[in-house]
Amino acid sequence: MITLEPFTPTDFAQLIEWVDSERLMKEWSGSMFSFPLTEAGLRWYIEGSNDFADPSVFIYKAVDAKTGLTLGHISLGGISERDRAGRITRVLVGHTTERRRGICQGMVKALLRIAFEQLHLHRVSLGVYDFNHAAINCYLKCGFVEEGRMRDVVRHDDSYWTLIEMGILEDEWRVLHPKAHAPAE
Repeated sequence: MITLEPFTPTDFAQLIEWVDSERLMKEWSGSMFSFPLTEAGLRWYIEGSNDFADPSVFIYKAVDAKTGLTLGHISLGGISERDRAGRITRVLVGHTTERRRGICQGMVKALLRIAFEQLHLHRVSLGVYDFNHAAINCYLKCGFVEEGRMRDVVRHDDSYWTLIEMGILEDEWRVLHPKAHAPAE
């Protein structure tokens, strides 16, 4: 089982180790950071995060509940209280040896629980590059649906990347997780 804990300065070195190439940096963060990732950049990134009293961005490390090991990173930002909407960004399963074990699904589902059950959002969206088939499959299994494509939105070396926009609504989440919304007896 995956639990989410606030991402803090004590986690910086781990994330810097994981983001070990310019390509991975671009896949993970878009244009938010430049390579190599630095502690100074990460300090800026977490400023004002994880405040339920003033929700704008939530940044987490994903932890294996049994072993206590940090396995990944995920954030929820772009939160609009007026529209009750947010956007999942910067999803990363740390070591490549950990991938394909359901960790991404665990991270996304844990973040959706926060989004829909604690923040009471109506809609959560995300963007994923069309070549990232494992991530696309993960998001589909979590209940996201494809809503559109932005063709050739990012240039990397001599090629362009297409971004798939995906979203899930609170009613769709409730259908997938009815026990979470059942009245207490």
